[in-house]
Amino acid sequence: MATNQKFIGGFQVNRHLLAAGAALTGVGAMIGLAGTVIVGVALASAGRGWVQQLETPPGELAARTLNQARAASMAGLDAWRHQGEASPN
Repeated sequence: MATNQKFIGGFQVNRHLLAAGAALTGVGAMIGLAGTVIVGVALASAGRGWVQQLETPPGELAARTLNQARAASMAGLDAWRHQGEASPN
């Protein structure tokens, strides 16, 4: 009974089993973390390859779309400002 510790109400815990379970849980967590890292590296590599295959780089596409949005916004603002100036026939 040297490996068991007695608590209130007679609840006994086998320290060796508890330590073994904690160790196995730690090892399992490390294996899970390693698997997560490997999956992340694989996805990042695939994403990098996909971006390199694109005809237009994403930065250039984003800049073009931003310029189009600015032009559309300015056209809408100009139309709103001048809506009362034109009189219908």
